[in-house]
Amino acid sequence: MQAYEFINNLIPPLKLSDQAKMALGWMQEIRTNFLPVVDKGKFLGFLSEETIFDLNNPDAKVEEISLDMPACWVYSDQHIYDVLRVSSEQDSNIVAVLDREMAYMGVVTMEDAIAAIADSLSIQSQGSVLVLSMNMTDYSLAEIARLAETENTKILSSFISSDPLDENKIKLTLKLDKPELRYIKATLERFGYKILDHYQEETQISSEEDRIGNLLRFLDI
Repeated sequence: MQAYEFINNLIPPLKLSDQAKMALGWMQEIRTNFLPVVDKGKFLGFLSEETIFDLNNPDAKVEEISLDMPACWVYSDQHIYDVLRVSSEQDSNIVAVLDREMAYMGVVTMEDAIAAIADSLSIQSQGSVLVLSMNMTDYSLAEIARLAETENTKILSSFISSDPLDENKIKLTLKLDKPELRYIKATLERFGYKILDHYQEETQISSEEDRIGNLLRFLDI
């Protein structure tokens, strides 16, 4: 799950000598709003479609145009989670990947990153999603898994996020292998766990769009 594994080779880097009209043509062809700019193997930042339109000079060279997001990058051996973190921090749907010598390797798109996370979290598997609220001090995945197994249910993956309404609490999102939630909900509530929400999936997820949608719901984005 390292960043370099998800580099999108269909997105080319721009050179400083390239013209704005060529960059715009590439963006329209591959349907992206940003392209990376690289000089002598070094990542300089991203050129945006909006910047090109504002410039209104199709013959301008990239070296004459202000670039965006020079800090929007990760090392090639960083986890795919770091790609999502940098994407969020920089408000970008594309992140550059550099090796440890700071040489440019390529970019990862958010579509590719989200699809990778969806695979790792078993989002595409049939089952259900359960969202619990609890104090951080009460959190024990081992105990929750034990209770789930008493109802012949297994936890496929889990995700923790802070509770925006109470800084002392967390939201624990669980992907379970069974679509039926009635009994596991009753068991968890009997042991004092508060259930915030649940999603039951009756059919196998069949498309990339559905898989990404379920991941966003799972992560509560």
